[in-house]
Amino acid sequence: MTGERLHQGELEALARAVLQGCGVPEGPAADCAQVLAMADMMRLHTHGLSRLLSYGARLKSGGIDPQAEFAVEALAPAIRRIRGNNGLGPALGMLGLREAMAAAREAGIGMALVAGSNHFGPIAPYAWLAAQEGFASLIASNASTTIAPSGGSDARLGNNPMGFGFPNPDGDPIILDMAMSVAARAKIRDAARAGKPIPEGWATDAGGRPTTDPNAALKGFLLPLGGYKGYGLSLCVDMLTGLLSGAAYLTHVKSWVDEPEAAQNLGHAFVLIDTARLMPRADLATRMGDFADILHASPPVDPDHPVMVPGEREMRHFHAARANGVALPEDLLATLRQMAG
Repeated sequence: MTGERLHQGELEALARAVLQGCGVPEGPAADCAQVLAMADMMRLHTHGLSRLLSYGARLKSGGIDPQAEFAVEALAPAIRRIRGNNGLGPALGMLGLREAMAAAREAGIGMALVAGSNHFGPIAPYAWLAAQEGFASLIASNASTTIAPSGGSDARLGNNPMGFGFPNPDGDPIILDMAMSVAARAKIRDAARAGKPIPEGWATDAGGRPTTDPNAALKGFLLPLGGYKGYGLSLCVDMLTGLLSGAAYLTHVKSWVDEPEAAQNLGHAFVLIDTARLMPRADLATRMGDFADILHASPPVDPDHPVMVPGEREMRHFHAARANGVALPEDLLATLRQMAG
């Protein structure tokens, strides 16, 4: 990344201005801006402010309703369901997180299922926010189809993201944020632009045959991590976030790219545990520290690459960004400011 450095408040202000310029009210715009800014601060740039380009296009085309009204139902003391009515994904994600936290504070464990949503950004910011309040989390979403079922020859499942977060009172939380494919489609696009082959096992061509040609892979589908195990994991995420929430699932999910004016009707799940119900804060801090120490003490194969816990690299980037800001590409920054203006 090159260019002017922006701190968190400046990133959020710019994102809010872009979204409000697309007709999104101040509250949902602020929630979305926080998620995207945190993504850039964690160096998850494919899910940061650059997403405003596609969000903005869909807000203007009707693919996302900027004025959507969100409805919250309390289905049980620990269960909430949110109807997003084709609203902005990260805004619905933040509402889902808050509702799950409220339920968990009351019952010790809480779940919020969101339907009628769109792309909600990366999982790591939500897991970090939950951890700051003392909640362990399981967070997931479904997505448009890019993965074939095990043994199948066409895409029937999404590259459905899921993640876990575990609070650490004396330090950074441990956060796992992952999708179900061996490699992201963005990496395949990068290889195609560079004219380089992709490794075996990343993707297939349109006929379902494994390929190392990135251009053929872009016409085919992604392969799940772990073979049939990844297929099963992706399937279960879709059942939780899509089928049980009342959202679309599998091939019922509209393509973000091919049908930009159609509502995706994505589903998300937020399952939170109030760790204060499990043990005193000091005990959790001691156990979390010991847990990380055991892993860090493993002798590295490469001394230049010591063992890390999930999310550790993103947390280092996040702290550096809080101190020094984030440098966005100059062309992206110029485009966003034009949209905001």
